[in-house]
Amino acid sequence: MAEEIALTGEPPAAPPAAKPADSAPAPRFDWWAEAKGLFWLILAVLGFHSFIAKPFYIPSESMLPGLMVGDRLVVSKFAYGWSFVSPTIPNPVAIVEDVVFHRPVDGWSVQLPFIHGRLLGRMPERGDVVIVTPPGQTSDYIKRVIGLPGETLAVRGGTVYIDGRAIARGPLHYRELPVDANATCDPLQYGPARTVLPDGRIVCRLPIVTETLPGGRRYDTVDLEPNSPGDNYGPVTIPANHVFLMGDNRDRSADSRFALGGFERGLGGPVPWENLGGRAEFITFSLDGKATWNPLTWPGSLRGGRAGTSLHPATGQ
Repeated sequence: MAEEIALTGEPPAAPPAAKPADSAPAPRFDWWAEAKGLFWLILAVLGFHSFIAKPFYIPSESMLPGLMVGDRLVVSKFAYGWSFVSPTIPNPVAIVEDVVFHRPVDGWSVQLPFIHGRLLGRMPERGDVVIVTPPGQTSDYIKRVIGLPGETLAVRGGTVYIDGRAIARGPLHYRELPVDANATCDPLQYGPARTVLPDGRIVCRLPIVTETLPGGRRYDTVDLEPNSPGDNYGPVTIPANHVFLMGDNRDRSADSRFALGGFERGLGGPVPWENLGGRAEFITFSLDGKATWNPLTWPGSLRGGRAGTSLHPATGQ
């Protein structure tokens, strides 16, 4: 060994290290564990939507001036207890039809058969803004509770009467709402309400009447026409465990005053309380319709001043 070191000037190379016979194999992706995790996540989200709260998007102008197309809301599912319309059960076929093939569908969910009663149920208060599923349908409407069980309700010349007494109506005044891609103030629907202000802004100048319900809750309604089809209705006596619902945009709302389904697409009179899906609580945010697929356009589409707006009616003076 000494001679070999002397001849070469460096020690001989060390023998290669032996490879461990029991080296661990590369970890494999556990598809089953991932699928189970995703399943429980979806189940938790659907459970929250079904029993606690869910988001809601305003697709129509039936609740102007308080709610605009593009508003996003929080709806509490527990406010009146739970009924057959409470569970959120996705319908994959309807989702594919709508998203992929762009065919009109009556909602993205499957509805349970009608079941009488509500679990831990209680009747809504007059003036509440509620989500309702019309009988025999799966789409959701948003309306205001006007009449309660046992009452006789009628509409005469646009004024609502409960048990023969008129709901208090304030003087006609005007409110200007901004016009944008989601709130176009279509002249075919609103006539001369679309107005250009001296500073160049385009607004929808709507005629407003404030209603005050028995008990003092109040809210604004839009009164566009003196003799629209819904300005004269009834009288009708509201059955037990039913409510009478109306939109705040009185001349542009398909509600309890109009026939169920068909051309009118109304609610067909008083609605069973089992068909109430929850109470609208507040606006989370609102979009004016200018956003595209580009995320950079999203912040610019937010309407200012609407986030956090309560949807409970005002009271007092």
